[in-house]
Amino acid sequence: VGARKREVAACGARPGDRVRAEIRRTLGRLNAECCAVSLPVPKKCQKAREHFGTVRTQMESLKTKFPADQYYRFHEHWRFVLQRLVFLAAFVVYLESETLVTREAVAEILGIEADRERGFHLDIEDYLSGVLTLASELARLAVNSVTAGDYSRPLRISTFINELDSGFRLLNLKNDSLRKRYDGLKYDVKKIEEVVYDLSIRGLNKEATGGVAGEK
Repeated sequence: VGARKREVAACGARPGDRVRAEIRRTLGRLNAECCAVSLPVPKKCQKAREHFGTVRTQMESLKTKFPADQYYRFHEHWRFVLQRLVFLAAFVVYLESETLVTREAVAEILGIEADRERGFHLDIEDYLSGVLTLASELARLAVNSVTAGDYSRPLRISTFINELDSGFRLLNLKNDSLRKRYDGLKYDVKKIEEVVYDLSIRGLNKEATGGVAGEK
């Protein structure tokens, strides 16, 4: 059993960490620069999606390292990496379409199942944790957008985050770790509200609103 755990850890965590870091590097400059007209955001997202191909290969390998009915026995070995991969997948989808990626779509991107009855799957709490990390990243993106002179993006992010917050309020979160992560969402909401308020008092919200209307 000890040898199997070490094998699972070696296959599931360390390689996953390396690929996750590579995806993060690919997206790293996007947060600071994605408002620049000349930046090829779609190309960066496509590059990130190519890295997810490696993730799917590694997930296939990981599935062979333990019995299918012992998923939660070894869950701790890949839980953190999986949560971060969920965040990265969610961030790519948001940059592409400004929508929230579904759990089923993330599972497809990672090459695993959404339904626990079908084997190696994306646990709902891992999905929610990754989404909460996305909220924190978008709060940073709102600030960076203003610095880059994009005043409409923070408004769109604010709408997205408020809808996300409303959705989480409907959940009965029993996981202590997840509940603490959710508590951080209110700070993300507040941070984005402050950005939008600052635009308002500086008279930039009119330009932002015009930009949003124009994009529609």
